[in-house]
Amino acid sequence: MKTPDPFLRVRVHDSDISPGLLGLCVGYELGSWREKQLADHAMEWLPEFALTHRELEGIESSNLVKLMRRAAANVYATEKFQKRGEFGELLLHAAIRQVFGSLPAISKIYYKTARNDTVKGFDAVHVVPGDEGLELWLGEVKFYKDINKAISDVVQELHDHTQRDYLKDEFLLITGKIDESWPHSHELKSLLSPNTSLDDVFSKAVIPVLLTYNSKCVGEYEACSSEYCMQFEAEVRHYYDKFANQKLPNVTIELFLMPLSDKQSLITCLHQKLEAWKKI
Repeated sequence: MKTPDPFLRVRVHDSDISPGLLGLCVGYELGSWREKQLADHAMEWLPEFALTHRELEGIESSNLVKLMRRAAANVYATEKFQKRGEFGELLLHAAIRQVFGSLPAISKIYYKTARNDTVKGFDAVHVVPGDEGLELWLGEVKFYKDINKAISDVVQELHDHTQRDYLKDEFLLITGKIDESWPHSHELKSLLSPNTSLDDVFSKAVIPVLLTYNSKCVGEYEACSSEYCMQFEAEVRHYYDKFANQKLPNVTIELFLMPLSDKQSLITCLHQKLEAWKKI
């Protein structure tokens, strides 16, 4: 299945620092922040995010609408959409696919334990194939309006999710969800095996972290002027420093910062798009 064309502008990308930094810009159109366009773009990633590999392989023009409805229903089926994090997970999925060309290993949304449950564990499980085997990408996202709370909460989660017992349990759950028809299934199962040392896993692992927040910079402009670009980078690097100065676990991290105009308004827009697909 062809992936969507890139939408997010990587306005800041610094791979010479640790953690790595990426500042994702949504941009403006005709004086307005591109909220509706971002929501439309997110829906383009919906099938890949919410369906199994086997279902994706079976998409044809005759069943595309049916599978899009199924993907939309898989994300959630509740009116309590204001407090949910699935939209953040969808944006994380799109970001790491677009920027790093990762491949989704499992759809965690598909494997909800019960109707209306949130999905526990890492927010994305992707891989990047390389000459030395699979690189494992285990994502974390905080789809917040307050960047300071997002940093605080994700740092705690990073420590919790890199503990030995947690990882072993999570790897066991992931292994049981890998689609046998997926080309890298055998190699990923071997990497996540209980017999594989976590030292070996983390020598081939990256944790992409996506943090969103209501941005002062984004709210003050109506176009991507040169002044905006300077302010955007200054703001992103300021919050990067706040994150990087925390006590972080000894793992490879790529920090994605996505400044928003208004998180609540974006959630409403995403919800409306999702509901539209569910009713087609």
